[in-house]
Amino acid sequence: MKNHSGPLKLTQVATILFLGAIALSACTPTVAVQAPSEPITVNLNVKIEHEIRVKVDKELDNLFEDKEGIF
Repeated sequence: MKNHSGPLKLTQVATILFLGAIALSACTPTVAVQAPSEPITVNLNVKIEHEIRVKVDKELDNLFEDKEGIF
């Protein structure tokens, strides 16, 4: 009876490596990035509040008080 548990021959190792490489390449995931065919629409509801403060120098206040009816 012949014993098959001896060291592997070079062709067997090459075959195992080849089949392993094929198996690994078959399992490689593929990721594809693609631009959408339709434009992207973004709807925003923004409420903007602002406050404007006007400070008039005291001298200007006095000037306008002295010259009533200037406008």
